[in-house]
Amino acid sequence: MLTMLLSKVLYSLKTKKKDMEAIITVVGFLGAGKTTLLKHLVSSYVDNNWNPFVILNDYENAYLDSQQFAHQIGPNKVWSLSGSCICCSGINELRDYVNTIPEREHGITLIEANGTSDACSLMGFLGVGLNDRFLPPIQISVVDVKNWQKRGAHNELEANQIQVSSLIVLTHVDSVDSDRLQEVKQAIKVINPLAEIINMEDIDISLLPKLMPLQNSVEKLDHLKAHWSSCSVDLPHLPSHESITILCSELPINMLRVKGCTQVGNNLHYTYFERTPDGTVSIRPYNGIPQTGPKLVTIGPGSEPALLEKAIEISLNSKITAKTN
Repeated sequence: MLTMLLSKVLYSLKTKKKDMEAIITVVGFLGAGKTTLLKHLVSSYVDNNWNPFVILNDYENAYLDSQQFAHQIGPNKVWSLSGSCICCSGINELRDYVNTIPEREHGITLIEANGTSDACSLMGFLGVGLNDRFLPPIQISVVDVKNWQKRGAHNELEANQIQVSSLIVLTHVDSVDSDRLQEVKQAIKVINPLAEIINMEDIDISLLPKLMPLQNSVEKLDHLKAHWSSCSVDLPHLPSHESITILCSELPINMLRVKGCTQVGNNLHYTYFERTPDGTVSIRPYNGIPQTGPKLVTIGPGSEPALLEKAIEISLNSKITAKTN
């Protein structure tokens, strides 16, 4: 497993210090499965006596996702960066975060970039100014094989996100046939011929810290294509899961990221939901209580408070109407 990758990207053991900590940055388009991969990595490292530290970046309210990791590794080992893009305006803050991470035995730092990051710029900037106790950051891209290069105007951004990745992890493999899977793999190889392509279940976590950043030549991305509007508003108690479905359907499909957290029905615990770019809505329990209170978050054109509040009102009124009929 990963034999070809190791022959290309393993560091020379002679140049390594035993106490140097690996930094793994997870990138990928909105809804591709970055958080799912990160949860898998965190669980695997904890189970193998590593000490992971997690940094999450999102345009709006990264705290919603951060609490999902707090129960695994403790709240002091999960930091959130909201309201900035770590590939440009937020890079200094990210670098400061990394440099203040406490030293630990068997430490590893995992960073999840927001889904519209210019991944090439991120890797170019992040490695400058880090403490010498860290290895050069490496990048893993997550690719949703079902929706790969079906993003319309955003195809260029999605392709940019795999150009300098040492490893590319495929998700939603079970939802496509073998022809589509081969088509995506071949397209990825054209863009990044040096990366190894694997499924999530095939990852060997012991090898990830030994990867080396790739020095591929890259196609420059118009950086404005990685900067989208975003918004968040307070989300009231919702009557049922049906209200969540109605709420998500009322928000324009060009809002490529929709997520929220609130109490539903008679359940005293919180519920988390999200709508992926292909329109799929998923609902699951939320661990703990959101630090910023119940919120609805959107990323993409039209992300404005008035539009979100109108969609919330419609979802609530629709439920009331259903009850009275």
